Amino acid sequence: MTERMLLLGNEAMAHGLVEAGCSVVASYPGTPASEILSGVAQWQARYRLPMHVEWAVNEKVALEIAYAASQAGLRAATAMKQVGLNVASDPFMSAAYLGVKGGFLVISADDPGPHSSQTEQDSRLMAMSAKVPVLDPDSPEQALELVKTGFELSEAFQVPVMLRPTTRVCHANQDILPGPVAPSERKALFEKNPARWAATPNFRHRLHLELEEKLARIAAWEPTAPRLFNPAATAPRAIVAAGVAAAHAREVLRDLGLQDTLPLWQVVQPYPLHSGFITDILEKYDDILVLEETAGIMELQLADRYRVKGKCSGFVPVVGELSSEKIAGIIAAFAGIPAEEPPVPPAGGGRRPTLCPGCPHRASFYAIKRAAPKGIYPSDIGCYTLGTNLGGVDTVLCMGAAVSQAAGFYQAYRLGGEVPDIVATIGDSTFFHAGIPPLIDAVVQDARFVLVILDNATTAMTGNQPTPALGWGAGGVPTATVDMEGIVKACGVKFCKTGRPGDLPAFTSLVKEAVAFARTEGLAVVIARQPCVVDRTFKGERPPRRKVGISNDCNSCRYCVDQFECPALVYDEERKRVVIDTLICTDCGVCIDVCPRMAIEEVGQ
Repeated sequence: MTERMLLLGNEAMAHGLVEAGCSVVASYPGTPASEILSGVAQWQARYRLPMHVEWAVNEKVALEIAYAASQAGLRAATAMKQVGLNVASDPFMSAAYLGVKGGFLVISADDPGPHSSQTEQDSRLMAMSAKVPVLDPDSPEQALELVKTGFELSEAFQVPVMLRPTTRVCHANQDILPGPVAPSERKALFEKNPARWAATPNFRHRLHLELEEKLARIAAWEPTAPRLFNPAATAPRAIVAAGVAAAHAREVLRDLGLQDTLPLWQVVQPYPLHSGFITDILEKYDDILVLEETAGIMELQLADRYRVKGKCSGFVPVVGELSSEKIAGIIAAFAGIPAEEPPVPPAGGGRRPTLCPGCPHRASFYAIKRAAPKGIYPSDIGCYTLGTNLGGVDTVLCMGAAVSQAAGFYQAYRLGGEVPDIVATIGDSTFFHAGIPPLIDAVVQDARFVLVILDNATTAMTGNQPTPALGWGAGGVPTATVDMEGIVKACGVKFCKTGRPGDLPAFTSLVKEAVAFARTEGLAVVIARQPCVVDRTFKGERPPRRKVGISNDCNSCRYCVDQFECPALVYDEERKRVVIDTLICTDCGVCIDVCPRMAIEEVGQ
């Protein structure tokens, strides 16, 4: 007998996966989706389920692994954030044509805002392009149920199905009564059919026609038809909402006293929007307000520019989240009633985000600036993006782009004469994810720059998930390890040396050596190896602790605060000097080598 649980949205979806008999789940960590796979590993262990659960090297690989299990007849799923779907877009598009055998769910978590992403793109647009149906939950509880609905839909029409939660669903908590869990009795059986699974362009034309027919039938599938929230409401105008916007709209209607007068339709399948619903709602209402994040997907399918008010018409903001305050103002304007002024956030904000006290990346960036003070610094996706604060990051594009852009800068400057020093930075997990192919290309094209791989032995930004070099996977299961230095050298790199950023003088000398090599010889790689200071899963040896104090030689120049920016170094305005915040200081001791007056010194324990 199950009991009620307070579950994070991602944990709820994970429970939905095991309830539905999912056998294979693969993912690459990315906020807001990271806890889905770790949740599956948690439930797998709790219920002792025979499953394969893995952190894949990237989203493309994760999708392909899960899809193969679906081709063999098992229920399978992959989870990623919205920009991760870009990485997996090639197999995602093709899988829609080929179809599935076992249910196949692609969970793509969107980040309207965005809170922790390069873009606030709408995964439903990618699903429309791929011709894959989408389910859009409004809460953790509905997300759990739609996981099971998604598998049923997938198997009913033999298509991949996207579940598209947003940050407010993934990271909300809700008291939920989950369903029973039992091991899946399915056995893998791949039935060879090259005309389908290895289709040539001629067969793909036929598969495309079949896919269009499936979409037409999915647009009439009753289990995902829109539902009227307030059947008693009758008016010549109505609201159509999906996802979190629907949850906000229900509350706003109650607060404004409109729940009995303004009909609200919730759509759980925004693509393909039910064809019968489109006909009925356009016949029944004179004005229709569409609330959805982030693009106007339903609005486009309603295709009536005169009666439909939404993002395409300019009635609903096209940028940012649709918060409850925004939706209250939109609904009030639509209903023709006065709206309350939304609260104004305080000016100024708080402290800007920065690397943690004791973070080895801070020392790495400081060393890079000392070694190549006039250099160009391409970087990548991870917590080390905060190196912008330290002046050590000039570009951030997407996963793996630091290597490609460093090569691009070199080739661009080489055409015109003098080439500046170029020092790129990439995290260890990001290197395995997307850094290896551009590194091979850079070696082949003789691009000359320094690549610093910031190896903190974890995927830190998304919750300290393992990397391929660590020897353990989801749920702590032992795995094989990959030799980072071996991969770098196998790519053709002649200079590959490892150092510890916490030993700042030695590490700075190493980066200077790499910069000199790159100027005359070729591409150089420095592996900055030191564990993440907040990763409690790290099992190896940590650097020695060095308790520090500030002597009277401090002349309040603020160099350590401005150039090193450790949160534990605080400038006291009253005393006009730098002090150490001992509550957050990690005793890394790196700041000893930063102060130009040597006023920061090691003190007795």
